[in-house]
Amino acid sequence: MDHTNFLVPPGQPCRLRDIDPQFTSEFENKSDARHKLESDIERLAALQDVFFAARTYALLVILQGMDAAGKDSAIKHVMSGLNPQGVAVFSFKAPSGLELGHDYLWRAEKALPERGRLGIFNRSYYEEVLVVRIHPDFLAREGVPDYALHGDLWADRFEDINAFERHLFRNGTHIVKIFLHVSKNEQRKRLLERVDDPAKNWKFSSQDVAERLYWDRYQQAYEEAIDRTSTEWAPWYVIPADRKWFVRAVLGDILVAKLDSFKLHYPTPGEDQRAQLAAMRSKLEAE
Repeated sequence: MDHTNFLVPPGQPCRLRDIDPQFTSEFENKSDARHKLESDIERLAALQDVFFAARTYALLVILQGMDAAGKDSAIKHVMSGLNPQGVAVFSFKAPSGLELGHDYLWRAEKALPERGRLGIFNRSYYEEVLVVRIHPDFLAREGVPDYALHGDLWADRFEDINAFERHLFRNGTHIVKIFLHVSKNEQRKRLLERVDDPAKNWKFSSQDVAERLYWDRYQQAYEEAIDRTSTEWAPWYVIPADRKWFVRAVLGDILVAKLDSFKLHYPTPGEDQRAQLAAMRSKLEAE
């Protein structure tokens, strides 16, 4: 499988209607994809260990998608083999009063991973050009100054996001952005499962159903956001998401390729450290 097939090249338009949410590449079924994922999870664990030890880069994974697109499931399955000490997951819900008192990127900045760690944003600052765009009343609560509202607010935010991500990249934080492209019909099925299955009732929110009324507007907002912010330093991937097992296989492949691209090695001890290690070895052997 070539995960670059799901990459949105900078400058090329993203047209979600032309991407089949049921596409599963060469995988015929869940079993085929599971074997690929199991191999990638093992590889991820080894790469993460070196990544953590080297502490040269940080990696931020952004997961976006409509409600019930499979973000939680992807995190649970793909990250299952990683050392939790080196991974932090943040879910961005409605901003608090404190967060509303700052610019919209502030709460994301606080959650950024340090070098050697993976950060996963389950939703992110991209909600500020998605849900806030669909619901102007959310914007009214943010205290945006009038001069910003009188300009092209969304174009300004795309520009700010690109600059923010380029700043992070220049300082060692690499960003992989994933949009899980689920169909409206598949979302309906998953929401019904949350209603019918007692073990999934806790996941259900009536707001998820209400948001379906804005489906087409969300698709347009996502297309423009992806078009305007898929860059060389922070690219977007659009993964067909009607089959959760396919999402996991593609995401695993993307992360393995990304960590492997760093070409990192365990730190080499200096002369003083080697001498100290030799002395400690002699001391331990003498016990």
